[in-house]
Amino acid sequence: MKLKNKVAVITGAAQGLGEAIARRFAREGSFLSLLDVDEEKVKAVGKNLEKVYHCSPLTAFVDVTKAETVRRAIERTIEKFGRLDILISNAGILIAEEITEFPEELWRRVIEVNLIGYFICAKEAAKIMKKQGSGVIIQINSKSGKKGSFKNSAYAASKFGGIGLTQSIALELAPYNVRVNSVCPGNLLDSPLWVNSLYDQYAKKWGISKEEVRKKYESQIPLGRGCKYEDVCNLVVFLATEESSYITGQAINVTGGQEMG
Repeated sequence: MKLKNKVAVITGAAQGLGEAIARRFAREGSFLSLLDVDEEKVKAVGKNLEKVYHCSPLTAFVDVTKAETVRRAIERTIEKFGRLDILISNAGILIAEEITEFPEELWRRVIEVNLIGYFICAKEAAKIMKKQGSGVIIQINSKSGKKGSFKNSAYAASKFGGIGLTQSIALELAPYNVRVNSVCPGNLLDSPLWVNSLYDQYAKKWGISKEEVRKKYESQIPLGRGCKYEDVCNLVVFLATEESSYITGQAINVTGGQEMG
């Protein structure tokens, strides 16, 4: 129960890594505010957590690119729980295209969700945390925030920008005892993003099978396996607790050695 009675807002909580973080935080004793653009799915997650962990999560529709929806969700969180201790900015999308074929509107969409969405969520959380004199903001970034990504320029640009944003607001918020860090996972090869989208995208673009796509990515990892949700959750919990009270402005890899430094 490392996060007992801590109030955590998690964006993109309806599935995948966001849902996994929500489950881990429920297990650790957090009060949860679960936000997602898919209102029905996030409600289902909240109901399941309530049944399994006997908690009472708030769930809400949020489009992270729309400031008013984020602002209202933060207000509802404060109304229900009285404070905001942790923001997990997890909502994100990935669209992969070769640079000469990348539609401008899709490139912009990735930036809007992954970078501007993070900015909006951090801005609204920071308003509360500055007044409290405490808080933790954690952005779910990517190894693509550290190194360019083949035929994946929009995503990499959004994640590089996210690390710059993390470092900048960490400097701004440090005097208020608010810490800001990014977590950079490796390839979550069993996640919905990969299973429902990326294997197909990469297989088509490279002219190989989906099984060969997986083997290609696993072969690049020194520890020999893809990143798992629990690998990421372990670090997120650590960064959310006082055990990491002297860590801010960092972008920490969880990549099995694929990305170092």
